[in-house]
Amino acid sequence: MCKETRIFDILSVYQEKWPKQDVALARKENGSWRKYSPAEYKELTTKASYAMIELGIAPGDKVALISGNRPEWNILDMAIMMVGAVTVPIYPTISKEDYRYILDNSDARMVVLEGVVVMNKVEEVRNEIPKLEYLYTFQNREKYPYFAQLIEMGEQHPHEEELRKRMEAVRPEDCATILYTSGTTGTPKGVMLSHSNIMHQLYNLQHTPAPWSKVAFSFLPICHAYERMLVYLYQFLGMSVYYAESLATIGSDMKEVHPTMMSAVPRLLEKMYEKIVQSGQKQKGLKGKIFNWSLNLAEEYKIDPKKRSPWYNFKLKIADKLVYSTIRANLGAEHFDIVVSGAASISPKIAAFFSAIKMPVYEGYGMTETSPVIAVSNNNPHGREVGTVGPALPGVEIKVEANGEICCRGHNVMMGYYKNKELTHEIIDADGWLHTGDIGYINEYGQVFITGRLKSLFKTSMGKYVNPQIIEEKFTESEFFENVVVFGEGQKFAAAIIVPDFNFLKEWCKKHQLTFTSPAEAINLKDVKERIAKEVQKYNDYFGDTEKIKRYTLIADEWSTANRLLTPTLKVRRQMVGTRYQSVIQSMFA
Repeated sequence: MCKETRIFDILSVYQEKWPKQDVALARKENGSWRKYSPAEYKELTTKASYAMIELGIAPGDKVALISGNRPEWNILDMAIMMVGAVTVPIYPTISKEDYRYILDNSDARMVVLEGVVVMNKVEEVRNEIPKLEYLYTFQNREKYPYFAQLIEMGEQHPHEEELRKRMEAVRPEDCATILYTSGTTGTPKGVMLSHSNIMHQLYNLQHTPAPWSKVAFSFLPICHAYERMLVYLYQFLGMSVYYAESLATIGSDMKEVHPTMMSAVPRLLEKMYEKIVQSGQKQKGLKGKIFNWSLNLAEEYKIDPKKRSPWYNFKLKIADKLVYSTIRANLGAEHFDIVVSGAASISPKIAAFFSAIKMPVYEGYGMTETSPVIAVSNNNPHGREVGTVGPALPGVEIKVEANGEICCRGHNVMMGYYKNKELTHEIIDADGWLHTGDIGYINEYGQVFITGRLKSLFKTSMGKYVNPQIIEEKFTESEFFENVVVFGEGQKFAAAIIVPDFNFLKEWCKKHQLTFTSPAEAINLKDVKERIAKEVQKYNDYFGDTEKIKRYTLIADEWSTANRLLTPTLKVRRQMVGTRYQSVIQSMFA
């Protein structure tokens, strides 16, 4: 029988399974890496558990963590679950109204938070959260008790016997965490996941990384189900987890860490690709020609070795020696195993490029409500191909409804929405099928293809259905476009809000001797407007008349998680864009 049936069991057997592992967790602080050994990780977690028992945190109580990625987050997360309580991870970038709603709705008794901005927001709504008793900060903010004091409390008040009883009482089917969906629409919903939900994911994903892969790099938000599950997987497999200091330092941090595995979202991979291309295009003469040849070769890469000719493989070896090895060295990815890509579909060109340079992209698909993986690429025959998110995870059934909606059933389906049985029954039917809201299909090899969102489909006034996501994904393959959102419900044609990629546009202006002063002025330059019109026409040619973008508006605003136009995994919030640019959209159809 397997020892790990509850999430915190991972910590108990870490040293037993991986005695030679020196680093369990690490984060860069003030220019140097603060590393935690498996022994220190377990010791601090135990002390944090004692402290929570001392504070009176009872089994079933909710404890919220509001923070970026840091080892202390993992320590508290494990401690919360060890005492039988429930972790409520919350993004550190949301509004105070969202903090009020989530902390109140989750019945949080305790919150540990990071940063002065977050602290001020929570302070403003604290009186509206009746069950909130304890507020701690990760660092000393000279206002509230903080993490180090919590650990000290545990040292002074050990509750060994009580902790042992608490841990023994936790069952695999008990709720381990409540994750509030960031979502692209509506009020956040509290997704309840059990220990069993998560542990099944780990057992079924454990053979995806290679046995030699032992250094994981993490920069996506750990409070998101996708990254959080992967960080559990890294620990489950005895890997060292290194957290980026910030999004701005990903490049330099990777060079120091030399990871063998990481996760990403397509937009971040696209940004990496663009930087590589821009850097290579600065090379002149023979070096420039070799770079462009290697780039084109990588974009033709086929994952299935049977689809690559001996001549292609020979050229690939030459390109690797001359170009790809340098790219990997510049990224700190000399010995890479896997890049896990999720949250949105990745363009075939980007997936092929990274796979060709020996940073293989494995696509996955899921949602918070499915713990989160439904399907994922693997190393089996027909287990990985560009354009598909792979076959269903073992133990997960997938079916496609008559309307194209993907449904799944199995060990990954959530316990339900916290305090909302009505919404739970809306998404999970009487036979246990969870209706994802995504549309797609399954081919003869069991590979799952996602083609859009059911709610995003719209019907024109001519009665034709349009899938905007297919159009948007194609258009954002262009270097000129950062974000594209297509509208047209009840209208004669499709129209789009377009946010150009201003970093690329700035370089383009420089190359064509145009003055780039600001995004707002750039989109009004005659040459820029003409070039973008040409680009729109180019991508319109891929579509039938009903799907062509007949009108569009260029937007100079930055879209981010801070202004809520993007989710934490950088997906566009279609509803928020529609609301914010309502008058612009109406004018395009006027």
